[in-house]
Amino acid sequence: MISISVTALVFGVVFLAELPDKTALAGLVLGTRYRASYVFAGVAAAFTVHVVLAVAAGSVLTLLPQQLVHALTGVLFLAGAAMLLMKGGGDEEEVKQPENQSFWKVSGAGFMLILVAEFGDLTQIMTANLAARYDDPLSVGLGAVLALWAVAGLGIVGGKALMRRVPLALITKIAALLMLGLGVWSLYEAIA
Repeated sequence: MISISVTALVFGVVFLAELPDKTALAGLVLGTRYRASYVFAGVAAAFTVHVVLAVAAGSVLTLLPQQLVHALTGVLFLAGAAMLLMKGGGDEEEVKQPENQSFWKVSGAGFMLILVAEFGDLTQIMTANLAARYDDPLSVGLGAVLALWAVAGLGIVGGKALMRRVPLALITKIAALLMLGLGVWSLYEAIA
């Protein structure tokens, strides 16, 4: 059974953490050059692969003693918060253009770009942590994939407008604050 509260929490945390990421900007660039639906299909497929891998890794962590899992996830959340706060803003990657506008070329380019760029990324690590923390792989996976798809959709269709209205620094600070809170809570649970 899917837990709406776990799904909503995961959605919020992953959504905020992914907004300032370079892949949202890459989706924006691809979306301005190619048909948005083709780009989204490839990007969404790549994010789905990443969430499945992250949830599987997090589910393996649930086999460990709970106190150890809480301590491990707490430290990883704190490290994630530190990474967000110390992250430099100048990471621009060149996006290779497919030679034509065919579905397979455009969606394939989006898929490969995200698959490579997101492997071992902060949101993938966060998803594994959340899967271990809540021991609810379906709810965590659903929340994470919906958040990543939402960010991809925003990046592809309306990224420029969002970034003009909401400062990237504010989004990053909110995501870091949420991760800091989850880290402190997890460490508290490990000790208590």
